[in-house]
Amino acid sequence: MCPLFLPSSSSSSALFLLLLLLLTLQTLTSISLSQPEALPSPEKCGNFSISFPFHLSSFSSPVAFRLTCANSSTLFLHINHQTYRVIEFFTDGLLVDFPSSPCRQFNDLRSFPFSTNQFFSISFENVISLYDCEDSSLCKAGCESNVLFGCDGREEDETSGGGDIGCCYPLSDHSAWRPGDDFSVFGKYGCRGFSSWVVPRGTNRGKRGVKLEWAIPRNSSEGTCDPEARTVNATAIQGSVRCVCRDGFAGDGFVHGNGCLRSCYRDGNEVYGNKCEIKKHNGKKLTVLAGVLAPLFILGSLLALFCLLKRPVTTTHEGQHFDHSPTTTTTSVSFRKGYTKTRLFTYRELEEATKGFQDSQKLTQGKTGTIYSGNLKNGTRVLVHKVLCENQIEFLEISSQIDHLSAVLHRNLARIIGFCMDIGYNPVVVYEYPVNGSLEDRLRLGLDWCKRVNIVAEVAGLLALLQYENYPPILHNNIGSGYIFLDEDFQAKVTGFGLQRKQRTDSCMYDVAVLLLEIVTGSKQREENVTQALQRIRCGKLEEIVDPSLYFHEQPVVYREQIGLVADLATRCVLFGGDGKFGMVDAARELLQIAENNGGGGCDKKGDGIEETFSNSSLLQMISMSPDSIYLPKT
Repeated sequence: MCPLFLPSSSSSSALFLLLLLLLTLQTLTSISLSQPEALPSPEKCGNFSISFPFHLSSFSSPVAFRLTCANSSTLFLHINHQTYRVIEFFTDGLLVDFPSSPCRQFNDLRSFPFSTNQFFSISFENVISLYDCEDSSLCKAGCESNVLFGCDGREEDETSGGGDIGCCYPLSDHSAWRPGDDFSVFGKYGCRGFSSWVVPRGTNRGKRGVKLEWAIPRNSSEGTCDPEARTVNATAIQGSVRCVCRDGFAGDGFVHGNGCLRSCYRDGNEVYGNKCEIKKHNGKKLTVLAGVLAPLFILGSLLALFCLLKRPVTTTHEGQHFDHSPTTTTTSVSFRKGYTKTRLFTYRELEEATKGFQDSQKLTQGKTGTIYSGNLKNGTRVLVHKVLCENQIEFLEISSQIDHLSAVLHRNLARIIGFCMDIGYNPVVVYEYPVNGSLEDRLRLGLDWCKRVNIVAEVAGLLALLQYENYPPILHNNIGSGYIFLDEDFQAKVTGFGLQRKQRTDSCMYDVAVLLLEIVTGSKQREENVTQALQRIRCGKLEEIVDPSLYFHEQPVVYREQIGLVADLATRCVLFGGDGKFGMVDAARELLQIAENNGGGGCDKKGDGIEETFSNSSLLQMISMSPDSIYLPKT
């Protein structure tokens, strides 16, 4: 609550003691809850080590991943009444043989019956060799493997008779085969038979068989990832994911599996958990020392805190504590009226509108504060932003910025209905409630690519305007999908400004990068997920993080290219936004160009008020000339 004070001398002392107390408790907890020193032993079948979610008899794993071990050496997978022999496990799938496994070069097109489900699909990484096709346009160049293994396990050079691969077609091409198809689809091209193999990344040695990708439905409890793991979207299974431990950790990545343990090397051997932190005898000493000193420290801290809190304080009629020293004297705040139609609310009115700021009314929370859904007495639905405020200096800064922001009218800035600056409470800004809710909610429900690009282009244009054409600049300080709301036409309406003046443009660029990743991936990005996503973008693995609801491989080429451009822009916002080499104007210009190019692809073309003059005139001039963007200066 802001501004809320104990007497200044006791306030800092009490806070210091509380922090030390919490730190001590955290240390004791970390000692008692230390990680194990080894990964649990996996189930075995012959030479196979079986990791979660696959299992032989576990009741905590999904039934779809249950395997059968025959003769203590051979593994079988059962899908839709079909049985497949397991040849090899990969991190994202497994290689299986044909249900009836005749040792021959080509199989009938219907010899591998398979139906995609929410757990398994035929992988894009399979390469197909087709026999006697009538339509040669199906054949692709450059997908051959230098070395293949025959039925007897011996290598076959592709130039030899046994290794003749015929017509080569990679499933990643998507022109003839799409996720959900089986191999009978090639019958349309007059093909009589086929064989299949995969080439593991980084090698030129093909492995015969059919690779199946596996994943777990996103909303399934079995799909919950360990805190030290990241979520990876399946490429061929709509709405399903896998968990992968972050760098420096090992395990299957799932909470219901082995999770993730810290991994490192000691004396040439890989070790886990505590062995990566401190030596064992040092750990024992630390435990003994903590056990002796911690109780004494906690007792002393509690006694000192009790004495401090017993000191008298002065309270106002609202029951809030203030320091009446000259440096924190209560200051009245005045707001100009006449050019804005904003209403001055009381704190009690907004408490009633939000049912006492209940958690059930909470829409989003971030470093600028919390936004609640509210209903005024006249039935108007509103957004109530309880602004984060630490002290009276920030309180006065925020009051000034609210006055400044309420003078800005822009089609992508949510209209400010009113505010509350009651002394003793957090500042509150009341916005209109756009009918289509937040961008965060819409991404969860599914939103087409055109709308996503239009929305972020509008947001970037607004942020550039507020940052460079206003004095003092207005920075959002926490832009994200939870603070962007959508009207009936899916136009962006930005809320949730931080309003403190101690803001940095580099953090704004990072927030924009996270927002761009959100519209690409369809989900909120934690800091560690941002790092992993950017790494995958730079490594050319964009399709692994794209929102499954976008059906990346089924999008027109122009939209796939745009998704790549937006992902690349997110990377540059992070890499160059901090040193001023790449700013909000640059990001807005590129996004507006992408939005303009959407007009010919079945999208509603945005930027009607923005002139297509990207060559000589500045972006800010273009934004300023729009009739939808008006700034009313104070007089």
